[in-house]
Amino acid sequence: MTLLQASAVETFYGPSQALFGVDLDVGEGEVVTLMGRNGMGKTTTIRSICGMTPARAGRIVFAGAELAGLPPHRIARLGIGLVPEGRRCFPNLTVQENLVASARPGKWTLDAVTSLFLRLGERLRQYASTLSGGEQQMLAIGRALMTNPRLLILDEATEGLAPIIRQDIWAAIRKLKADGQAILVVDKTMDEVLGVADRCVVLEKGRTVWSGGPAELTPELQDRYLGV
Repeated sequence: MTLLQASAVETFYGPSQALFGVDLDVGEGEVVTLMGRNGMGKTTTIRSICGMTPARAGRIVFAGAELAGLPPHRIARLGIGLVPEGRRCFPNLTVQENLVASARPGKWTLDAVTSLFLRLGERLRQYASTLSGGEQQMLAIGRALMTNPRLLILDEATEGLAPIIRQDIWAAIRKLKADGQAILVVDKTMDEVLGVADRCVVLEKGRTVWSGGPAELTPELQDRYLGV
């Protein structure tokens, strides 16, 4: 069953058009990776889905609800949990306060999140500002999970992190996939993201130019659409 469907999405920043026709969908329990070189529209697509930069044309439907015209907080309440690029934890709140600030009822409780990320359980009373970058990223993922989302969106979840922390986060993503969590993920670590993805969607200059399974994304296609 399709959970999220975006069709012919066009988005602008003022007079400047950023998306020229993005098509993608995510099914229940599916992991989809949104790919493309820097500046090709990945983050803008996520912002359009979440209502932060609303699309001017096309359709975005989530769980049967049209998202056009809805403010971000109402879109979040429909069941979309966003882990934004740059983490954006609340620095002057503790780890526990960050986690419970936007919590909603469901299987993802404080105990469940700290079981997924043991480091957070050890630092519940620390302020977020005192955490390492990797720990802040775990906190951002945990905070999104505490909303008990039907769809989790990860925008550059492992960018700039130490290898051991990246391994911990990818292990958590694999656990989420095994648990049936629908995920839309943007990440530059090709081997890891292709290892968890069910399908790939590639953007170029604000358009969807290719989609298919990870095994179909040949080295030639990677060089054409993703190479430097």
